[in-house]
Amino acid sequence: MSESGDHHIQVQVNCSYVESQSDPMHGRFVFAYTVTLRNLGKQGARLVSRHWIIHDSNGKVQEVRGEGVVGEQPHLDPGQGFQYTSGAMIETPVGTMHGTYQMVADDGTRFEAVIPTFTLSVPRVLH
Repeated sequence: MSESGDHHIQVQVNCSYVESQSDPMHGRFVFAYTVTLRNLGKQGARLVSRHWIIHDSNGKVQEVRGEGVVGEQPHLDPGQGFQYTSGAMIETPVGTMHGTYQMVADDGTRFEAVIPTFTLSVPRVLH
């Protein structure tokens, strides 16, 4: 989350395993994640780009950078939220993801909204 009162984007993530698209015998584990952003700051802001860091349990790291999310660059007025669902594929049954969204406030200030680390895990693999 951004630290200033003017720029405060809350980011929450829920993740699930997509068994129908996964192929464990060939090291393909697919996960869907739903991100909810909420502007808790005092001014509007646009999400312009993203940076994800994805780790699997073999130590492989993938970095994903791109404009917006799911083809959009949403603008969030104070109090407004935005939700989207996307996916990731890793080669192991357990991994993690985290990152940042690059934001531009209505006054032109650039800041980052932190995406907290969350776990990618096939059900019943972790206790």
